[in-house]
Amino acid sequence: MLKQGHVRDAIDDGAGILSLEPNWVPRSFMVPGRRLRLHPDDLYAYGAHRGGINERWFCSTTKAANGEHTTEFEGLSFVRHANGSHFLLRDAIEVAGDDLLGAAMAREGGWNLLCKFFDNMGPIPHHMHQSDAVAKLVGQKGKPEAYYFPPQYNQQENNFPYTFMGLEPGTTKEDVRKCLANWNKGDNRILNQSRAYRLIPGEGWQIDPGVLHAPGSLVTYEPQVASDVFAMFQSAVEGRIVDWSLMTKDVLPEYHHDLDYLISMLDWDANVNERFAEANKTKPKPVRPLKEMHDAGYRETWIAYGTGYYSAKELTVFPGRAITLKDAEAYGIIATQGAGTFGGYEILTPTMIRFGDMTQDEFFVTARAAQSGVRIVNTSDSDPLVILKHFGPNNPDAESLRRTAETFGKKNI
Repeated sequence: MLKQGHVRDAIDDGAGILSLEPNWVPRSFMVPGRRLRLHPDDLYAYGAHRGGINERWFCSTTKAANGEHTTEFEGLSFVRHANGSHFLLRDAIEVAGDDLLGAAMAREGGWNLLCKFFDNMGPIPHHMHQSDAVAKLVGQKGKPEAYYFPPQYNQQENNFPYTFMGLEPGTTKEDVRKCLANWNKGDNRILNQSRAYRLIPGEGWQIDPGVLHAPGSLVTYEPQVASDVFAMFQSAVEGRIVDWSLMTKDVLPEYHHDLDYLISMLDWDANVNERFAEANKTKPKPVRPLKEMHDAGYRETWIAYGTGYYSAKELTVFPGRAITLKDAEAYGIIATQGAGTFGGYEILTPTMIRFGDMTQDEFFVTARAAQSGVRIVNTSDSDPLVILKHFGPNNPDAESLRRTAETFGKKNI
């Protein structure tokens, strides 16, 4: 049983910052893209029957929903204490949430964020994530999610750098019903009812619950609600058959073959929106005036925004520069380029990681440390230090970026 004092000791030893162990997750229905810097000999570290490792989860208090073979701590992040011991971030928040999250603990009841990299050789099947109302029926939470494509991980685009999203305007529910009815005939051709968008490194998308999407082959940084619910609507992708159980894993048993109910889980208007890209595409927004940041030695942009569920930034500290930045809420980070110091820790972006080994690229910043300010130093004379920062729900700093129907192109739905 983790004790509050142990958590507080780790917080004090790290001056409000916790170092996290790499957290690897396999997916049996995908082929790993080999760009997460995991050693190639370790891609099937969970066993070939589990599939390859194609995801790395950050600051996770969410267990992966990977079927009957899911291991005990799969998907859960461990904090590594300076004394060599470790404990689950989930447990730390349960026993000392106020110390980690500050006022957000009482406001939100926990961290309520799952963030990850996913990396595939080809596209993921066309699928959706249930809304809160639908997910609640099976004891889960709904899942909106955001995408950002970090350039440092996307020098190679792999096989299909496009994502099918939503449904072609004019598509009917009967069109989708026919696709589901043809599930066992091979490819049910649901992509014929959708359209693909070219993925651009350095940009991103917002995907709300109930919206169909088939993520392409770019490495994707994905802040999302702390949930692993989904329903696959595509029966075959790149010749690989998708089992019907992946359509119904988060559906009440009495609806497993009720095609009309399954279609009702979709947000129909959002899927057939004629202005889908305008409504959902996101481009980086500077946190402060560019010249002001440049003169101070850094650049910081919002890369996930528009919803109260989560937000994220990309921070670049210029070579040889040192900065101190304050944030309103606790956050997690992953470094994508460079080296230096982060608070009292050395921060180093790895070139290659062995499964089970520790790294120096992932940290959790407590609310108190975030509000006091974290000093970040780029010790290189030539290489930028680039960090992605993910925040939980209702971050006050991102409130002004909440989207509206007018600003996100939904007024003509």
